[in-house]
Amino acid sequence: MTLLPADPVKRGRVQLALCALFFALPVAASWLVWGFNLAPGTTGNYGTLIAPRQVTLPPSNGLQGKWVLVQFDGGACNAWCERKLYIMRQVRRAQGKEMERMARLWYVTDGVRPGAKLLGAIEGTVLAPAPAGADFPADTAITDHIYLVDPLGNLMMRFPREPDPSRLIKDLQRLLRASSFG
Repeated sequence: MTLLPADPVKRGRVQLALCALFFALPVAASWLVWGFNLAPGTTGNYGTLIAPRQVTLPPSNGLQGKWVLVQFDGGACNAWCERKLYIMRQVRRAQGKEMERMARLWYVTDGVRPGAKLLGAIEGTVLAPAPAGADFPADTAITDHIYLVDPLGNLMMRFPREPDPSRLIKDLQRLLRASSFG
């Protein structure tokens, strides 16, 4: 017993309609999922997106044209400051072959020079005095966050005070994979 009509013209039309339906289903399903946002309130990123604004980075060969993780802290560097430096270093290393597309910047907010032991542990991090009137948005203090600047010099994202390194790594992997620059 066959489900197709005996008439060859009708059979061809039914086969064409079934074939069109077969190829249209994935398109319709994706339209439903993304068009109606079936998971309201969820986003794909961990960090908070910031309306892009141009920031001036220190003139260093290691920063131009790279994704830059930025932190603000005093030179004495308390335990929280050291943790942020450690997270930034590990997150960059976790990018594997893409880690050369990233750089780290520590804006020192006071005139204190960090200790030699700390400088040895954060080798490769660019140190610079914090610019006066830096326009980096924060919930409470600028020292609470790790910021991300894109290769064009736009501040675009900040991460929470106690960032989850694995989620931060995922955000950066997604950005580096999707980005053709930097």
